Parts: sequence; structure tokens; C-alpha cells
Amino acid sequence: MSAPSLADRIDAALPQTQCTRCGYADCRAYAEAVATGLAGINQCPPGGAEGVARLAAITGRPPVPLNPAHGVEGPRRIAVVDEAWCIGCTLCIDACPVDVIAGAPKRMHGVLADGCTGCELCLPPCPMDCIHLQPIGDPMLATRTGWNAWSAPLAQQARQRYAAHRKRLERRSHNRPDGLPTTGFATQGLPAKAAGPMQPADSPPHETTSASAPKKDLIAAALERARQRQAQRKA
Repeated sequence: MSAPSLADRIDAALPQTQCTRCGYADCRAYAEAVATGLAGINQCPPGGAEGVARLAAITGRPPVPLNPAHGVEGPRRIAVVDEAWCIGCTLCIDACPVDVIAGAPKRMHGVLADGCTGCELCLPPCPMDCIHLQPIGDPMLATRTGWNAWSAPLAQQARQRYAAHRKRLERRSHNRPDGLPTTGFATQGLPAKAAGPMQPADSPPHETTSASAPKKDLIAAALERARQRQAQRKA
């Protein structure tokens, strides 16, 4: 079995949340690392124990417990934006790997719940800390974990959305005079083969690109308006 075909089979067995908790830039990069022996089969918390078992069957490696350094298996959650505090900075829109956050500059943003993978990548960029995760609305699925809370159609939907997201970022980067990616995660707009291991998910993300001056001014002004609203509420 050749490495590419093995990587394809591994990638097809991943939930496609693109959460980076495995330590790689996306699910495809992790699949290629597993296929070449650079990564373990137990680094995907969204897939949970069932995901480890699937990768063990594909690779012929013995099943092992999920590596807690990459997170723990838990119920599926989705992102929700607090409308009262959203300043419309658009940073979360760029960070979302599946493009399910809708909004515009200076306008409140919202999350398309049906497409949210719960990756948590929208949380760190938010300057107002107004995004939180909550259990999915279906009570039958709210307590399920791993693949019991996920499905092949949802994984395929996330894969397609991520592919569209990468194409969008590539188009935008071509239009930037400095040629830099337009997301806070430098490897998100790159081909999977160019994306190597990332920092552990529990360490603070480092800034790889800086916002343009106009965007910084926009965020600063929005933050000041939010502070004024808060002061008025306390008065």
C-alpha cells in the first residue's frame, strides 16, 4: 500500500472538524503524518475512542487510549456569539475553517449552527471574548461523544466547507499587496503537504500575521464604543 492511498483512507476516517488539536494544521496534514509514521493514531479528540479504533484498523497499529495532551473526548458543541458584545471586527470570520460565521464589519456576527464543527478556533481571536460554546440543540445527541455525536455526512460537509474556505483565503491572499494569508493561522491557507506540526492546542496561539492598520483602527474604535456602552449600563 502506497503512502498517498493510506493517507487518503486515514483522512476519510477523520471527522474533518479541522480543529488542529491533533497538532497539525488540518485533518489532511494529520492523516499524512499518521500515514508516514510521524504521528500517533490517538491525537484526534473529536473522533474519540471510536476514531482511534478506526485508524488502528486502517493502519494495522494496535489501539491505544486517546492522548490527553491533545484533549479529551467530549460531547459535540457549537459556537454562539453574544450579540450584546459583538463589535463586528470580523476576526472570527477569518478564523473559522468551515466558513459558518456570517457577518460584516461593524455588524453583529452569527454562527450557522448546522455547519459548526465546534473546533474552537474562533474563540482566541475575539477581542471581546463574546463567543462561547454550548451543547447542540438535539437532546438525543447532546450527551453523545466522538463519532456517536458526529456522522459521515457531517464530516463530508465539513470537508467541502473547508476546501471552499481555503480557496477563498487563497483568492484573498493573491489580492493583498504583501502576499500574506488573511487569517491569524498562517498554515490554514496552505496546501496540506506544506502544513507541518503546530503548537499544542492548550498553549496560547502566537500571532503569525498582523491586522492591517485600518482593521486595527476599526477594532480599537469598536472596543471604545463597547466600553462606553458598558459604562452607561453601570451608570
